[in-house]
Amino acid sequence: MITIPQAIADGIVAQARRELPDEACGLLVGKDGAVARHYPLTNVDHSPEHFSFDPQEQFGVLREARAQGWRILACYHSHPASPARPSAEDVRLAFDPDIIYVILSLQEKENPVINAFSIREGEVKPVEIQIS
Repeated sequence: MITIPQAIADGIVAQARRELPDEACGLLVGKDGAVARHYPLTNVDHSPEHFSFDPQEQFGVLREARAQGWRILACYHSHPASPARPSAEDVRLAFDPDIIYVILSLQEKENPVINAFSIREGEVKPVEIQIS
């Protein structure tokens, strides 16, 4: 399970809307499954169908998280026009089996949907997500 504070979930939705028509992306850090902070990152692909993190930003988040005693709990990205589930490309590029993959769908503009998944060796399993 992953717990995301409402303010952080709202921040992810706001970022995704700002970055339309492209996918937005970032990292969620904290400990024991509880997100303490989110880090919006640059989608260097600037694409509505896929994303890549800026490596310098990604390593900066890792350093800062470690300094706070946190770890990267999840990576997130948006699907501007498709459901909140991993695409075939998302599954293929899910290299870290120890983090959760959070996907935000803006398919229904007024009703964004956030889901979380574990992806290990190509196997996708839903992860309970609590937004509070």
